[in-house]
Amino acid sequence: MHIPRLIVAALLVPMLAIAAPPSTSPTPPGSAASPSATATRTLHRLFRRDWDRRMREHPLTASDLGDRRFNGRWPDRSLAAIQRAHRADLETLAALHRIDRAALDPQDRISYDLFEWQHEDALDAYRFHEYLFPLNQLGGIQTAGDYAQTLRFTTRKDYADWLSRLRTFGTYMDQTIALLRLGIADGYTLPRVVAARIPPQIALNVVADPARSPFYAPFAKIPTTIDAADAARLQAEARTAIATVVVPAYRRLGRFFADDYLPHCRTSIAADALPDGPAYYAYLVRHFTTTNLTPAQVHAIGLAKVAQIHRQMLAIIREVHFAGGFQAFLRYLRTSPRFYYRNPAHLLEAYEAQAKIIDPLLVTEFHRLPRIPWGIKVIPADQAPNTYPAYSYPPAADGSRAAYMFVNLYKPQTRPKYEIPVLTCHEGRPGHALQLSLATEMRGLPKFRRFGYYNAYGEGWALYAEVLCGEMGVYRTPYQRFGALSYQSWRAVRLVVDTGIHSEGWTRQQAVDYMKANTALSDQNIQTEVDRYIAWPGQSLSYMIGEMTILKLRAEAQHALGPRFDIKSFNDEILSGGTLPMSVLSRAVHAWIARTAANAPATAPTGVAAPAEPR
Repeated sequence: MHIPRLIVAALLVPMLAIAAPPSTSPTPPGSAASPSATATRTLHRLFRRDWDRRMREHPLTASDLGDRRFNGRWPDRSLAAIQRAHRADLETLAALHRIDRAALDPQDRISYDLFEWQHEDALDAYRFHEYLFPLNQLGGIQTAGDYAQTLRFTTRKDYADWLSRLRTFGTYMDQTIALLRLGIADGYTLPRVVAARIPPQIALNVVADPARSPFYAPFAKIPTTIDAADAARLQAEARTAIATVVVPAYRRLGRFFADDYLPHCRTSIAADALPDGPAYYAYLVRHFTTTNLTPAQVHAIGLAKVAQIHRQMLAIIREVHFAGGFQAFLRYLRTSPRFYYRNPAHLLEAYEAQAKIIDPLLVTEFHRLPRIPWGIKVIPADQAPNTYPAYSYPPAADGSRAAYMFVNLYKPQTRPKYEIPVLTCHEGRPGHALQLSLATEMRGLPKFRRFGYYNAYGEGWALYAEVLCGEMGVYRTPYQRFGALSYQSWRAVRLVVDTGIHSEGWTRQQAVDYMKANTALSDQNIQTEVDRYIAWPGQSLSYMIGEMTILKLRAEAQHALGPRFDIKSFNDEILSGGTLPMSVLSRAVHAWIARTAANAPATAPTGVAAPAEPR
């Protein structure tokens, strides 16, 4: 999983791209007057115009990844702004359809198709009223202070921009409350079981001392390059804005949540209980898997995959000569002190050491590695009880921030040692921290392709990276190999549990029991994970569907190429075109297989003109 705090933006704009510095569009083929050149120029002009529009609409996303044009703004969450964005999507699609697709070169045809898919998907999201879910326990305005920890604060303007945001925070809050209120009226509310996790998150922002607010964090460490008198004035203004605007806004949200929202939250946990719910969940399955699979098909795939992995896990239980059955072994893993750290600092050290173990092994699997560095950070304490064991955060496109894997140190006695290698492979490298960094370094692709994110691709790659780590020898003990299988089973279980909750009538307890029976996850992680699936329908399906697609393509390549198959070249090809839907990725890999089989001259990998220059 990556970029958790952008969940809300992802709900509003399912394929929201991430900001990047300007880049040069590919030179149009043919003469300036040719139909091909005209179509290409028009297409890339449309890409740029739409990119700038989305950055204006989502200024936090723009700021987060280095586009600083809108640094003093919050998103406009008014219903009028949401409707304007919808009309702009309709107009953009109409403009796209006026372009002669047949006149484009093959790479621009891919971009055309992806751009069309994204905007049609955004229209579906609007049709199903996703904007009425502006927050959940995984992220939203109640965790907006986290931006103070990751945005760049080096100049006086950086601080002035943040002050502007502090002073206008009340409007942002009132717009959010208005959307939640409209959701109550129209029957689009969160399930009560997950909404109940949000009030403690809100309460953390209601502070008596403004200097203890997460929004004040940048002002506690103003660099010495800013004059001392200037710094003192900025600090005083920040304390005033937090005390008079930010804290009262959170008090309003707290009262509204307790008095109005929670009492009206739905008791059902299923997405199909919402208005037009079955159609909505079927859309979410298509959106997150980038396939045409139905919920029932995904459920059946999950059951078969869980059974397959279960047989592999039983083989390891026999290998360690455990005197007991499968469930007894899981209880042993969950309860034996030998598998857990008591000190959070020791858990952090173990993650840092694991990253160093993996890094030198990457050259056995890839010709191309990112130049962007990566590291380990700790998930903020206010988020830790309600969020993932770890997540990945992408590098800034302007080079001001490395890639990071954030790890959860809350209750270290619930975070097994044997999961550290596989989790580092998934969230760190060769998983998200590698794929996202390579995408950031790409040149020659439109920005929406360089920085967009299809869950089935991104999460499928990260899950496939866990398999690569097994082949690299990262899992050195039977327990670490069992931990890796448990994580594979966890993602297969998601196919069953997510569809079970949202289309098969499962209760929350059924979902918890099924996860306990089929993974070695601790009770803490299982409870958090099930509530995540309830709050974010469909997203968890992307992992295993994506990995299965990549492994199927690899098997096809190995069969077709025989001795010509090179794992490094295959992995580079999977990563070379930016994030893609599964159908487009499949076409790209099949074309690569054909070129390799024909012993075609080496060419730049799909979609990549050249690696980025060092920053």
